[in-house]
Amino acid sequence: MASRQDALAALVAAPPQEQTRYPANSRYFGLPARVRRLPDGREATWLVPRVLPDPARMTDIAVHTVAPLDRTDLLAARYFGDPLVSWRIADANGRGLPEELTRIPGTRLRIAVPDGMG
Repeated sequence: MASRQDALAALVAAPPQEQTRYPANSRYFGLPARVRRLPDGREATWLVPRVLPDPARMTDIAVHTVAPLDRTDLLAARYFGDPLVSWRIADANGRGLPEELTRIPGTRLRIAVPDGMG
């Protein structure tokens, strides 16, 4: 029988990785999942946290001035052709939540892609 300390050490040790199956337009695409078998036999799975890109290392493709009723999903559809990539607009503007970006009309938003994608 393993000691409590051994059990704790097993939980914090680097678990095996699996490739996740998120679609290519997901902010989680390509991130590995970690899986750990718990002492009771269940498996716990979680994603490795996503490292946000440095906005300074992104290439601008447009600047958008927020108008009343703008939403980031609509802007993503307009600029990227996909409403599900509104997270790209948040990344380019150094914000984690896309909906924060369109609260104030007149705000100027960078529409950008990571260097090498533009």
